[in-house]
Amino acid sequence: MLVFGEPYETASGTVLVTVTRQGRRGGPGHAVGLYTVNADGVTWTPATDQGRIALIGACTGFVAAALATLAVVRRPPWPNLTERAMIAQAESMKHRR
Repeated sequence: MLVFGEPYETASGTVLVTVTRQGRRGGPGHAVGLYTVNADGVTWTPATDQGRIALIGACTGFVAAALATLAVVRRPPWPNLTERAMIAQAESMKHRR
C-alpha cells in the first residue's frame, strides 16, 4: 500500500510530497519516490536504491569472472605443451637457422 507523506513547502514555493510503500505487517517501508509541485507543473522522481544497483553490478562481475576462469581451466588459450608438441617446435627452430 502506498503512503503519501505530509506536504513540505520550500522557500521558493515548491511543494514536495514523499511516497513510500508500507512494509509487511506494519513494518518499516521503503521510499518509492517524490512528487514535486511548482508553477511549471507536477513532476515524479522515482527513488533508486544505489546499494541494490551496486550489488547487482558486483554479482555480475563475480559471475563473469567465474565463467572466464572455468573457460580457461577447461581449455586454456595457450597451446598444448605436450612432449610431442615441444619436440616439433624444437625441430622447426632447427630448420629456421
